[in-house]
Amino acid sequence: MRTLASQGAASQGMGPQGMGPQGVYPGRRDCLKLGLGAMLGGGFVQALGARALGAAAGPSQARDFSNTRCILFWLDGGPSHFETFDPKPDAPVEIRGQFGSISTKVPGMHFSEVMPKLASVSDKVTIVRSLCHEQNLHGAGNHYMMTGAPVRVPANCGIFVSFHPSMGSVVSAERGAASGLPPYVTMPSMTRSGGPNFLGTRHAPFVLSGDPNLDTFRVRDVALPRELESGRELGRRELRAAVDRFTRYHERAASDPVLGADQNFQQAVSLMTSEAAQAAFQIHREPDAMRDAYGRHSLGQRALLARRLVEAGVPFVTVALGGSVWDHHAQIFKAFQTQGREFDAVLGTLIQDLDDRGLLENTLVLAMGEFGRTPQVNPDAGRDHWSSAMSILVAGCGTPRGQIVGATDARGFAPIDQRYGPENLVSTVYRKLGIDPAKIMYTSAGRPTHLVDDPRPIPELM
Repeated sequence: MRTLASQGAASQGMGPQGMGPQGVYPGRRDCLKLGLGAMLGGGFVQALGARALGAAAGPSQARDFSNTRCILFWLDGGPSHFETFDPKPDAPVEIRGQFGSISTKVPGMHFSEVMPKLASVSDKVTIVRSLCHEQNLHGAGNHYMMTGAPVRVPANCGIFVSFHPSMGSVVSAERGAASGLPPYVTMPSMTRSGGPNFLGTRHAPFVLSGDPNLDTFRVRDVALPRELESGRELGRRELRAAVDRFTRYHERAASDPVLGADQNFQQAVSLMTSEAAQAAFQIHREPDAMRDAYGRHSLGQRALLARRLVEAGVPFVTVALGGSVWDHHAQIFKAFQTQGREFDAVLGTLIQDLDDRGLLENTLVLAMGEFGRTPQVNPDAGRDHWSSAMSILVAGCGTPRGQIVGATDARGFAPIDQRYGPENLVSTVYRKLGIDPAKIMYTSAGRPTHLVDDPRPIPELM
């Protein structure tokens, strides 16, 4: 287990891009810092050589990534690190809050007392306590964490903030999915920075807005139109009208809008005629005992559906706990007694279920939001935005089990060990899914852009 004691103080003071001696290779910003003198003196050439060597030695050379998947639990609004995975029981009450800490299955690892189920599966997960950035507004923080790219202009609470493709859309473009399945699914709605940007509408998420906890749940966009079910033949125009109900996030196609429309039409037909897709979305096939284990509520059944989707071959699924429901500016302790405990039970059950089925080894599970919360409890018994420190949960897909990466100070203000930024996290996700984060992509206007500005993954997660 990584702790402050084991890492020492050598990494203190490093920024989110400062990875110290464990970094795989220098990022673009590091190369720029070398300056003209370094370039003339050979330092720039050596840096480029190290970058190439690091890319060649990446994990994609060592394992098959064709069956790797990702389930992202997006906790919109910014979950508190104090009330989840980085409690401070020895801090003053105005810092530690109303909850105590509990031991987990891993010696020396403690969670908030409202996370008992995750504590019971802590030997299967890694907690990163030292992720941080400087985007303290919802829109900007959301975009940074979802894409690995900071926003270009201030962005607060807009519904959609999109300057760069989201992880799910990149996975859709780079990996695709077989058997007519959508490569990128989100439920119950698309996150505000979860879109494809210049990748085009083809790589927007397939949105499941229905509630799988209802007996009447049916994925409208997967079901065949009744005209087809009854056997009546349709012309192309009639068939197109029948599938126009698809609830995909529409934006201008990356190039020819007519071509984009044709591609979406073909995706729609493939989805509706795919037996694998039909089976994956039919959550009612699950035994009652399994559905009960996840919880007979919306979040529990969406998590179970996410497991069914990755099991069927969907490479990226987002379960969005949206609407800023984790933005606890007031009554945070009351909220965590309900939604915090529900989240704990559902995510803990999912991790255990994936492991029992042998799926955790190839399924990356992430739980995170756009930032953490302030150390000081405010007069409304809440915590405010705090991007200087946050905790995220990572499990599966080759992630070492039962460890803590990094540490914050005694009052949870900021990382003091193994500090990382969103770029490093997003690069980690791409590496684990077989995508090169150092790849150069091209916008619809033909302009080259880095997939991730700093393509170094978090080494403790690899």
